[in-house]
Amino acid sequence: IKAGGRTPAQVAADVEKQLSSYIREPKVVVIITTLASHEYLSRVRITGAVTNPMSVTYRQGITVLDLVLAAGGTNEFASLSKAKLIRKTSDGKAHQYSVNLRDILFLGELDSNYELAPGDLVTVPERVF
Repeated sequence: IKAGGRTPAQVAADVEKQLSSYIREPKVVVIITTLASHEYLSRVRITGAVTNPMSVTYRQGITVLDLVLAAGGTNEFASLSKAKLIRKTSDGKAHQYSVNLRDILFLGELDSNYELAPGDLVTVPERVF
């Protein structure tokens, strides 16, 4: 039974439903002891042509530029105009946003300097030579 993103009462109801074919009127209580997975879900990641691909704890207000700088910037092979922000929607589908790091870094144009959300992934592809 998947528990992530659900309340203890919702998980308990699912367990009760599953047990009902084996036990008459099961009663289940779910108690959260740690939120280890919450820490994992509350991270933002950057991969690809950056100096130091990494995963960092989400902080309110963190942007694509903040994450690129935390990763030590892009490397010499980066395709700056083809970076992507990948964000999972509530229904589990991934949505991609184009990020133009060239405009952000060299022109100061911040249109694609998106504010990040927990679980976001920024990927910087390498150029094709």
